[in-house]
Order: sequence, then C-alpha cells, then structure tokens
Amino acid sequence: MSDGLDSEYLAYVHGRVQELRRTAYLLSGDRHQSDDLVQETLTKLYARWPRIRGVDNVDAYTHTMLVRAFLDDRRRGWWKVRLLNWTPEPAPPDQGEPEDRAVVRAALAQLPPRQQAVLVLRYLCDRPIKDVAELMRCSEGTVKSQTAHGLHRLREVLGPRFPQNDVARSRG
Repeated sequence: MSDGLDSEYLAYVHGRVQELRRTAYLLSGDRHQSDDLVQETLTKLYARWPRIRGVDNVDAYTHTMLVRAFLDDRRRGWWKVRLLNWTPEPAPPDQGEPEDRAVVRAALAQLPPRQQAVLVLRYLCDRPIKDVAELMRCSEGTVKSQTAHGLHRLREVLGPRFPQNDVARSRG
C-alpha cells in the first residue's frame, strides 16, 4: 500500500483497537484469544483496506469481521492446541462481584457460539438488535430468537444462584 493509505489505515486502527479488544475479550473470555481475534481481524482489514476504506460504515464492517473471526474460531476450535489452560496475567478489571463475573463467564462459555455472541453483543456491548443482526449477517428475528434461546440456556446453567431477571443484567 502507498504511504497515504498506510497512514490512513494506521489512524483508523489506533482509534478503534481498544474497542475491538474489549469486544473480542467479551466474546471469547480469554485475553490471549481476544488478542488473536483482533490480530486476525486487523490483518484481513489491512489486506482489504484499499477497497474497504470507501465503505459507508467501516466500523460495522470491521466489527462484522471480528464477530465472524470469533464464530469461525469456535467452529474450528476442537482441533486447536492450547499450551496453557490458565491466563498468566490477571484479567482486566470489571465491575461487579468477581465471583459473579466468573460464574457468568463460565456459563456463557457453555452456550453455542452464536448464542454467546448475541448475548455478549446485546448485553455486554450494549448493541441494538439491528446492529447485532448486521454484525452477524442474519435477520433481526434470528437475533431475537438466539437471544431468547441463549437467555433460557443461561438461566438453566446458572440455576437458582441468579434470579431470572438478573441474568441479562449481569456484566462480565
């Protein structure tokens, strides 16, 4: 790419990388995997930057790439080798009780990837149904049904520890 396109790409990335890392962490629940997802997304974005930079909503395009990378990673995840099953650094600080965050994170990890992605985008990233549908390349009805199924499954997994009304409000 030319220096002008490179500097334009770098300016875009510097302005969005923290939000992308946060979203990737909320989707994956793992700091290292979230860094891998962001790296994969930004690499693909760089390769396509000359065509993408003129798109009306580059942010939506980039977030769609990130969500697709997460879903693809979950689909092929059964054969990946993990050298560590623990995080060597402390997790980023969040609000709420640490025990509740760990329980909700573990419960989310038990959901199918699409339900997990929908719940994270809707409730942890505070995105409206329309935006989630665009990011996941599906209909708003699919987002609504995946949300309903995901919340139902989350309630089953969490059991009586969390009242039904508090499941969707839990952050972590």
